Amino acid sequence: MNDSSYYVPSTAMVIVLLLKGRAVLRAWRDPLLRSVYALLLLSVLVFFFAAPPTIAWVNHVTAVPNFSAPLVYCLLSAFSASCLVLIINWRGGPPEATRRASRRWIAGYAVVILATAALFALGDAPEQRLRDFDTHYANTPFIREMIVLYLVALTASNIAMNMVCWPWALQVHGWLRVGLLVIVAGFFCNIAFAATKLTAVIARWNGENLDYLSTYVAPAMAASAEIVTAAGFFIPLAFQRVGDVWSTWSTYRRLSPLWRELAPLSDHGDRAVRIAWWSPAELQVTQRESDIHDGMLSLYPYFDPAVRTRAYEAARTSGSSPEGARAEADAAMVTAALRARAADPEGTVVNAAATGEGGAPAAEGPRDLVAMSHALRRSPVVAAVREGAVAWQ
Repeated sequence: MNDSSYYVPSTAMVIVLLLKGRAVLRAWRDPLLRSVYALLLLSVLVFFFAAPPTIAWVNHVTAVPNFSAPLVYCLLSAFSASCLVLIINWRGGPPEATRRASRRWIAGYAVVILATAALFALGDAPEQRLRDFDTHYANTPFIREMIVLYLVALTASNIAMNMVCWPWALQVHGWLRVGLLVIVAGFFCNIAFAATKLTAVIARWNGENLDYLSTYVAPAMAASAEIVTAAGFFIPLAFQRVGDVWSTWSTYRRLSPLWRELAPLSDHGDRAVRIAWWSPAELQVTQRESDIHDGMLSLYPYFDPAVRTRAYEAARTSGSSPEGARAEADAAMVTAALRARAADPEGTVVNAAATGEGGAPAAEGPRDLVAMSHALRRSPVVAAVREGAVAWQ
């Protein structure tokens, strides 16, 4: 990676931070949102402070050669802890158990951070190294232990993450599974990063030189790991919203057959003021359901429970499930009521009805309405009622 490459993932994370910042501030008490924000913030800091220009600047400002090394190692340890805390809060469970597990990981990596700072203070690293600190000081007392400590801590956190994410991914479906599998891939990249670094360090211990692994190969792995891991966390959050909108519009579309039949009968079918076409999908569905219910209320005097009973029996005989048969029966009753209303232009039945007692109830909710709408278009039982092929009354 060249010097500017370190700032690309950092900039990308800053953009996401800015986009998510307001949501986090509105719900700061939500531990999941706090964990997401901490993860993003630490991702930004890791790449920013790992860039060679930033390393040189920090060393110059602090007047301590290689001060950036323990700083970056501490940020990596904090990032590891934030990933574990996020996955714990994301998976959920009893609140007290979740808080307890989060505190354990935070405390453990706080010890790693303190040990990193102490080992650097005890060691001697007088010559500034912008790119090859790990291999250059691989044999220096205390600095050597510091390098091994951060690599082992990073590897341990990534193994723990994969041990949580992989079984979880096998238990879930949809975008959550995709996100978890992407996270697993990202943490495998992190494990490969640590293994590559450690290989170069061990080579130095044995008098060999594999510095290029640490200087050039490992940083590219780290960048890939951070981007892939962040994508894994955000894929379910982003696509879940897209999926919810798609599901809502699908419900809106599937209600169309029933709505077209009943909306003209609604008391508000000719209203001058209707919601705009660009209104949220949820509002559009609510409006459509309202029109359907209003239309069914106007049909109430024409509902015949006998039609529903016979239609249910016919649907069950034809192999429909109990739920499907109920939807077909409701749709058949509505169809018969529409025929009866069309045959009563003077409104004799309506005028004779006292309070509407004895009529069948309307659909119980949105799911029933969707099933009724589907039956209205596809059910042979409903088609027979519509065509008058069978004496249903």
